Amino acid sequence: MSGGVRPKPQRLRPAVPGVLAFGANLGEREATLRAALAALDSVPGIRIDAISPFYETPALKPAGVDHEAPAYLNAVARIHTTLDPLSLLDAVNAVEDEFGRVREERWGDRTIDIDIVDYDGRTSSDDRLTLPHPRAAERGFVMVPWLAVDPDAVLTGHGRVADLAARVTDTVTLYSGGAA
Repeated sequence: MSGGVRPKPQRLRPAVPGVLAFGANLGEREATLRAALAALDSVPGIRIDAISPFYETPALKPAGVDHEAPAYLNAVARIHTTLDPLSLLDAVNAVEDEFGRVREERWGDRTIDIDIVDYDGRTSSDDRLTLPHPRAAERGFVMVPWLAVDPDAVLTGHGRVADLAARVTDTVTLYSGGAA
């Protein structure tokens, strides 16, 4: 460099581990999940390390399980990210929007749902994001796939994922239509 000017050092945020849960019960569920996973993996600052097998679960509504609604296809991805939690949420929401996610009804049918289940084992809560995901410990469609990709995982504040998966009562069936 001329003139003795040194380049300014850049501070890079270290990559931290995270867990994302994916679900879809409308449209081409498997194709949508695969495309959403690929879309997130292409976001700068997000690297997908492992994807669980796909699992099928009945739709869960505020009133309970709804066997009349289309079944969900679910998966969990282990990631590393250099994004802060809210930037990760923005990236997740952008992918949901790209795949037609509509937010009209709480726990309504959807083309795609992506939740940040865990971000570096942190706990936090604000208007936009609660970590870890507030109901993850109770959801077989999160615990069973997470256990499949990380048998030693721990959900902060709740315990070992293996123990949580053993306690859930949801019906979670390995999807035979394809593997992640």
